[in-house]
Amino acid sequence: MSSPEESKALLAHRLKSLRIDGALTQSQLAKALGVSPPLISSWETAGKPDLPPAIRINAYARLFCTDRSVSNGRVRMLDEDELDADERARRRELEEELLALRDAANGNHGTAQAAGPVSEELRRLHSGPLYFADGRPVTIVCARLPRDMRKGMPYTDPSEPDYTEAYTLADLDTLLELQGHIRAANPLSQVVIRADDSLTGDDLTTHLVLLGGVDWNFLTRSLLDRLDVPVTQVGRLGDDETAAAFQVRHDGDTVTFAPRLIGSELVEDVAHFYRAPNPYNRLRTVTIFNGMFGRGTYGAVRSLTDERFRDRNGGYLASRFADRDTFSILTSVQIVRGEVLTPDWTVPETRLHEWPGSGE
Repeated sequence: MSSPEESKALLAHRLKSLRIDGALTQSQLAKALGVSPPLISSWETAGKPDLPPAIRINAYARLFCTDRSVSNGRVRMLDEDELDADERARRRELEEELLALRDAANGNHGTAQAAGPVSEELRRLHSGPLYFADGRPVTIVCARLPRDMRKGMPYTDPSEPDYTEAYTLADLDTLLELQGHIRAANPLSQVVIRADDSLTGDDLTTHLVLLGGVDWNFLTRSLLDRLDVPVTQVGRLGDDETAAAFQVRHDGDTVTFAPRLIGSELVEDVAHFYRAPNPYNRLRTVTIFNGMFGRGTYGAVRSLTDERFRDRNGGYLASRFADRDTFSILTSVQIVRGEVLTPDWTVPETRLHEWPGSGE
């Protein structure tokens, strides 16, 4: 029976061999698993390796149970329902092998438990673009509704006994959707909500997740002006909603993507998803969910929270932007009788613009 230290070294060697046999760099693997390259290195080191959490072991098993995870030099974590029977059997075998080594490294030589539907769902949740593997704080930044909109609304006056601060925030349905998902995906992280006019310096150096566009969210406006992205947003000027659009600069030309309205009814919005290192703290990230209208912002968030689409959309990001820490997608968001349909980024017509482009 191996000692815990020997089992830890065996696990590190096995994880490294899986990566090398799959012809992946540490950066490619980190991108696929939603972690940092130094974390991959710490799990593979021959000296005193760190033990990856069980949720990462599950991800290793799903990634390396099939050669289809790597195609044309790109890495993509397949959804569970994309695996065939042989691949699922291989995933279970690999998962049991790796978990047994991890248990032994912890001094527990018991047999790893087979994954059930609940643990499988947790594994899928604790991955992807909205899983922050370092466990550091996450700040969701919302816009404050303009003062004239708050007039006459109940409970928005701080002098009232029933004052409710949440009623002063924009995009409440989107905020509820996003905050619940981030809390579930990052149970060890502190997740706080801040209005854009109440941010502190400490807030700005966390993982930032911004909701809403340049009209009301000043931090979105500020960061889009300074960050490296060829996408700008033309706000809704006064009551002229027809002016609202995203503009993309490319080779000296400007391409405009505007929402579509039939009369006053919004039938298609344009939304922007953007991810980059946080300019206030390069060890953290900034993520922007932004639509021309509120339902576009909601659609952008649902792309990565809707259980029917989040895995495939997250997998698309991991494959399309492998080895990239800065990227952007403009997407169409269809609205049917007022209901937002979750965008599917694996459908080319849904993606209006991607940056960096192929070869950039």
